[in-house]
Amino acid sequence: MAEIINIFCLHALLDFLKTALGKQFAPFGRGKNRPHVAGLPVLLLSTHMSETPFIRLGEALAIGYDQPLARLAQAVELGSGTHYLLARNGRGKTTLLRTLAGSLKPVTGDFALRGRLQYLPEDLRFDAEISAAAIFRAMVPKARRAEALDLAKQLELDVRQDYAKLSTGNRRKVSLILGECSVSDRSAEILLLDEPFSGLDAACRTIFENRWRNGNERVLRLVSCHPDYDSMAMPSALLIESHRISHHSHAAQNWDSLKDLLN
Repeated sequence: MAEIINIFCLHALLDFLKTALGKQFAPFGRGKNRPHVAGLPVLLLSTHMSETPFIRLGEALAIGYDQPLARLAQAVELGSGTHYLLARNGRGKTTLLRTLAGSLKPVTGDFALRGRLQYLPEDLRFDAEISAAAIFRAMVPKARRAEALDLAKQLELDVRQDYAKLSTGNRRKVSLILGECSVSDRSAEILLLDEPFSGLDAACRTIFENRWRNGNERVLRLVSCHPDYDSMAMPSALLIESHRISHHSHAAQNWDSLKDLLN
């Protein structure tokens, strides 16, 4: 329930904070003079939401719980576009996404964000008796609902079915459509997607990959996944291996050129 609140209440919270504070984004973390409320870092909002988004990870950033699970090898800045988050199971992909979403504190160090944030966890669920169409009517801005239904048609998602009757893959389609059609083309946007391809067939993954490749320059996507074909293009990727987080970027980079870096 906490993760669902993070997604669907965050827009309203950010708008409130922007009005109340009227300031630039400031880094999260435990560094000196960082603002905190009840032990949690405060997000200070940019008034320039028309700018492009970014995620900046400080070189001292460590993620985890009581003890660090992974640390930055060096400072990293991610801009608009799609960035993949790769690691073997249990190495910290979800932990990093939850840290960026604000539901976990960094163990040490800082990070900064610019953009309106949505976090779609792998285990997102909706009421069993409502349909995908009802979810879209409730959650997707009115101007984007036709787009959501068109994307559902491309993905062969029956929006009339009750959520409880949808397969794992079709439930994942509902979440992805909701995230994709909730972003604005007038503001900087950040989407944190945890294992969005789980349960999806190759045709559906290709639809999303093409959409992201030709997407809005004001959207930054950080996508954790386990690629299943070597030629999958990944020009920008964060890797977590040997308790270190590192950034790898090259226009011709793909899964085949990255997989041997993971231990």
